[in-house]
Amino acid sequence: MSDPMRIRLQSAGGLTTVKVLMSHEMESGQRKDEDGKIVPIWNIQDVFATLNGRVVMSSEWGGGVSKNPFLQFVLKGTKPGDKLSITWRDNKGDTRTDEAVVS
Repeated sequence: MSDPMRIRLQSAGGLTTVKVLMSHEMESGQRKDEDGKIVPIWNIQDVFATLNGRVVMSSEWGGGVSKNPFLQFVLKGTKPGDKLSITWRDNKGDTRTDEAVVS
């Protein structure tokens, strides 16, 4: 299992900025190892954000995303105590979910 995501929430003026740093190797399938063999593709394919159980953001990613990707987006209409969950799923079937609470 990968390391926890670092999720930061900044609320001001009815908007909450969500900043997420994910821990993942994100191999594109185009790099070679020291023996000259292609390193197999291994990347995050889907990312979902839910606010109090309701999907508020979803995205599909490919091999062009860098190692340990950073994601930022803004939510409207949040209030203190709301629970935000971020989930990613990679092409090997691994998933990770982490949560943060709006303050």
